[in-house]
Parts: sequence; structure tokens; C-alpha cells
Amino acid sequence: MSTEMNAEMVMPVRTLLLNLWMWWWQTPPPPAAPTDTPAPVADDANWIIRFWNDYIARPIKLTDTLQVSLSSVGLGLLILLLALIVSRTLQKVLERRMAARAHLDPGIQFVVMRLAHYFIITLGALFAIKTAFNADLTTLAVVFTALSVGIGFGLQFIAGDLASGFILLFERPVRVGDFITVSGPDNKPTEGRVQSINLRTTRVVTNDHITVIMPNSKLVNQPLINWTHGERRTRISVPIGVSYDADVEHVTRTLLRTAEAVSYILPEPKPSVQFLGFGDSSLDFRLLVWTDRPRRYPQIKSDINYRIRRFFTEEKIEIPFPQRDINLRGGALKVEAGEAPE
Repeated sequence: MSTEMNAEMVMPVRTLLLNLWMWWWQTPPPPAAPTDTPAPVADDANWIIRFWNDYIARPIKLTDTLQVSLSSVGLGLLILLLALIVSRTLQKVLERRMAARAHLDPGIQFVVMRLAHYFIITLGALFAIKTAFNADLTTLAVVFTALSVGIGFGLQFIAGDLASGFILLFERPVRVGDFITVSGPDNKPTEGRVQSINLRTTRVVTNDHITVIMPNSKLVNQPLINWTHGERRTRISVPIGVSYDADVEHVTRTLLRTAEAVSYILPEPKPSVQFLGFGDSSLDFRLLVWTDRPRRYPQIKSDINYRIRRFFTEEKIEIPFPQRDINLRGGALKVEAGEAPE
């Protein structure tokens, strides 16, 4: 009897303890005591978001298809800056790669790098405008087409220079490193080496190390002399006149001697002399020499002229003054010989 009563009393106690244990572990923790200080981080974040949405990213509608905001303009400028960095990096990589290949023409290297630069900058500018103004590229094409009419009339000279720049880059009548002669200021000839061909202008460095900047249309529309277009070898002509009393063979041998030991003259083809004809007061010759330094041709002609003067003096070959015959009809001309000065 006592055993049954103990068993009946133990069962409720066990049930009560089990319920207390479950209640203890399932009861949520008490709420934290309220404080008077608000959470500063959440408020700061909300203020930054509100400022960004209300001022920085707020779109301003320009037309039905164009809208702009400070954030889009900043992103567009960032894209354009990235395009400039990519263009410069690519040009340096191409320059190193092509410099290792000596057989490549310097003009071709310049054209490749210049076209790569224009291509990347054009793409960067288009994407920058699209991002900054949220514009459709089709709309931009229509706008540029409309503007091209005004540009054609208002900026026709600049448009002509731009078109001439592309002609120079693709057709390549003038290349970087070429030595050219073109009409300069006051229609005087300008001679120099082409330093760079840009989109609108070309830089030419003269023998006096003066940089001449000329529009590309001048090189395309006007005649010019390109001394190194097909081949770097150039023939230089030095004209000279001698007296009618001079021996032609002796003059020829003396002129060939003047071409010896002159700097920048090629041994092949050999120097030669041509008898051009009979002038008013002289027998006309010209000395022909070859050089692969066309930029040095003024100095070459100067050295040859110095030697002609010296050798002709030594060989007693006369360089005559202009002579004129005067015929008198009727009357008489009295000539008195004066005393020779001492």
C-alpha cells in the first residue's frame, strides 16, 4: 500500500519538474532596459542615403530622352578618364612590341598607335555621354548628324583639316620621319622632317630646329616634295657655269674631284657630270651626287661649292661674269681708256 502511494506521489513531481525545465529554456530573454541615447550609426546611414537620393542621384530631366544627375556625370567623367588611361597604356605596350621588330616602318608604327588611340577615346567618349545623360546611342547619332550640317558650314576649314588628317594616316603620302619641302609662310619653301601627324595638324622640324605646325589640308591639297617617299636615296644637283674658253674635259674631271671625300655622299651610284648646254655667257654644267641623308642636302651643296671654288682657282678655270653684246646703229661711241689704279 505504501509502495503504491509513493509511486503515485513521484509521478506528479516528475511532471512538474519537466514542465519547469521546458519553461526555463523556452522563455525568451527579458528585453533590454531602454536608454535615452539613440543609435547614431543607423541615423548617420539614413542621412547619407537620403542625401544621396535627394541631391547626388536625383535626375534632372533635360528633354524627353535625356536626363542628368551629379552621380551620372561623375561616372561619365570616370569612364572618360579610364579610356585615357587605357589608351596611354595600350600605346606604350604597342610601342614596346613594335620597337622589338626593326623591320617595321616607323610610319606604320605611328599610324597603328594613333588609330588605336582614336578608337579607344571615341568609344570612351560615347559611353561617357551615354552614362552621363542616360542617352540612347541612336539618339546621339541623330543629334550628331544634325550637328554635322552646321559644322560643315561653320567649321568647314577645321572639318577639311580633320578629313585631311585621316587621308594622311590611311593613304600615307607623307609619313613620320619623311623629309619634305612644302610652301610655307609668304609662299617661301619650308623644308624639314615630319615629326608627327595629328588629327588636324602636322608638325615639321626644319634644319634650324624650328617646329612648323601646318594644317593637314595644306599637305593634301597643295603640291609638296617628299624626298624620302619611295626611297631614302636622293640625287642632288649642283649647277655651275664656266667660260667658253675652258676645256670641257678638264672641267668634267675637276668637277668629279670636287665630289670626292665630301660627307654624306654615297659611293654608289657614282657622281657624274652633265653638260647642259651653251648659255648666254657660259658653258653650263651640273654635278650630280647621291645621298641617303636628304636632310643634309643644303650642307652637301655648300661643301661642294666650297671645293668647286678652290679647285677652279687652282686649275685656272674661269667662272665668267654675265656678258652682253651692244650693237650701235648710227652715230659713234667715243671710249677713253683711263689709267689703271695702282
